[in-house]
Amino acid sequence: MTKPVSPMGFETRAVRDGTMRSEFGEHSEALYLTSSFVFDDAEEAARRFQNLEPGMVYSRFTNPSVQMFEQRLASLEEAQDCVAAASGMSAILSVCLGLLKSGDEIVTTGSLFGATIQLFDNFMTKFGVGVKYVDLSRPEEWEAAISPATRLFYLETPSNPLTQVADLQAIGTIARKAGVITVVDNCFCTPAIQQPLRFPIDLVLHSATKYLDGQGRVLGGAVAGPKSLVDQIRAVVRTCGPCLSAFNAWVLHRSMETLALRMRAHSESALALAAWLEQHPSVARVFYPGLASHPQHALAMRQQSSGGAIVSFELKADNEGQAQERAFRLVNAVSLFSRTGNLGDTRSIITHPASTTHGRISEEARARAGIRQSLIRLAVGLETLEDLKADLSQGL
Repeated sequence: MTKPVSPMGFETRAVRDGTMRSEFGEHSEALYLTSSFVFDDAEEAARRFQNLEPGMVYSRFTNPSVQMFEQRLASLEEAQDCVAAASGMSAILSVCLGLLKSGDEIVTTGSLFGATIQLFDNFMTKFGVGVKYVDLSRPEEWEAAISPATRLFYLETPSNPLTQVADLQAIGTIARKAGVITVVDNCFCTPAIQQPLRFPIDLVLHSATKYLDGQGRVLGGAVAGPKSLVDQIRAVVRTCGPCLSAFNAWVLHRSMETLALRMRAHSESALALAAWLEQHPSVARVFYPGLASHPQHALAMRQQSSGGAIVSFELKADNEGQAQERAFRLVNAVSLFSRTGNLGDTRSIITHPASTTHGRISEEARARAGIRQSLIRLAVGLETLEDLKADLSQGL
């Protein structure tokens, strides 16, 4: 179900849009825990199942709690429509199954989340979908990679974990000219910081598990964009079943009420922590789009309202063995940062990507992505900044 974007401000839409009230008139949105819905008569059931009238049928593909989440996110991304999925990875899979066929080709970049690379290389190729890798930051490589089989451009910006930034205007223009569909993973920024659909981008994708939830509680995914494309993806969710649960949708819908506030606070602390790390004698290099030293800082600030919450950095080391030893020592030394592979939490997180989030991809893929043993990724939470500095100082 599509709805025009409200003319109200972002924070207002995050609190108000997508709300449905039952006949009881509840103020806080209700949670609809039901597997199916009843019909007034056989004729209504037939119309609902055949999509001849709107309404609830079965919670695998229609549920009020899920629709509230979808409509709120569509509003924030300024999208015509949105479909939710069980996780970010199921959202990516649903895009592939809905928009690609054997013989088609994905052009993407090595600067991706490790599981996304595995999905493309180990599974989509089994079904005859080709995958080409180019440099995220070089639009000319995207253009040169296009062939008659190219159907999809897939990218993250900023990338995970090195925060490379893609030129959305340039890449989107290249894709539109060639008739290629563009998909941008907006998980790191969220619509509070970046809205890819304001550029010539077709679809925006989320692991809602991250900042849309913001507290590390539930899994979720979503794809937003024009109804003509979202309908093709929704058909996969309806038939194949990678659907978002009503409970998770309810949590995510409520979480977005504080999205703008949280992302501002995350970004402020991340910028300050990145600047501090940049001056630390044990740190070789810091990757953060909000820093003037980031090679794509100007581009990032044209596309984003802030640098976001993810800060990555490399430790000084003479070789890869020493680099891993020092990285592990830092990860083991902290007591406030959580040692986990997730991100987007109120609690700050420390991760060693080469051995965790990107540990199952090939060495060649890690090298292509620039992920070394010396690399540490921080997802900066909402704790007191001085406490975060003190915690990192234990291991640096």
